[in-house]
Amino acid sequence: MDHYETLGVSIFATHAEIKSAYHKLILQYHPDKLSGKTPDEQKEGVEKFKLIVNAYEILSDPSKRQAYDKQ
Repeated sequence: MDHYETLGVSIFATHAEIKSAYHKLILQYHPDKLSGKTPDEQKEGVEKFKLIVNAYEILSDPSKRQAYDKQ
């Protein structure tokens, strides 16, 4: 999966746009926010949360982002 797509930003997004998208999504998919959901929805939410965190780790670091963009 594309990290830009995961965060819902374009490949030309600034660091501030990436950070903003990350914070919005992390609040939505945080495991603590998933209580009250069905077990399947919780599992899906946790997986999405992990993808969001991984995407942000790469796209927020300039050197990792540059290496990712060259792939």
